[in-house]
Amino acid sequence: MEWTSATGRKLTLREGDITGVPADAIVNAANSALAGGGGVDGAIHRSGGSEIMRELDQIRSRQGHCPTGSAVVTGAGKLPAKFVFHAVGPVYRDGRHGEPELLASCYRKCLDLAEEYGVRTITFPAISTGVYGYPVQEAAEIALREVADHLGKPGGTVREAVFVLFGRPAYTSFASVLALWSEPASP
Repeated sequence: MEWTSATGRKLTLREGDITGVPADAIVNAANSALAGGGGVDGAIHRSGGSEIMRELDQIRSRQGHCPTGSAVVTGAGKLPAKFVFHAVGPVYRDGRHGEPELLASCYRKCLDLAEEYGVRTITFPAISTGVYGYPVQEAAEIALREVADHLGKPGGTVREAVFVLFGRPAYTSFASVLALWSEPASP
């Protein structure tokens, strides 16, 4: 499924494994310790190789951790990309403890990094929707809004953002939000 902004930039949804989708930058759903983990994080480290963790070790030695709502950048190792943006999403409690803003901040920070590094294509997972427990439908609304807002602004280097969603339920949730953007408004 695809959406095109007024500026001609594309937002695409795909179901599958993010580690196999070529892009200038791949976003990783990381933990604040930048220590690797399961889910998307584990898949990225397995596919990308040990070089990514070595770079994260250097980042940890300089700054300790990565705050929730932020991201750090490494090379992509063996992944079909130039960079990995390791974004730390919030653990979902009840949606009333700053989770929506922190999740939105993850996406904004990755898009800022994309502009800083001259990225034209970027892939995103559904940040925080796995073990961090963020409801997928709510996360989709935030993620798609932030990325579409960025793509709708004039200027910038990002030409295409692809959400690579693991499993049919995540894809369906994101697609239902995106479909609302192309439906005519009710009278």
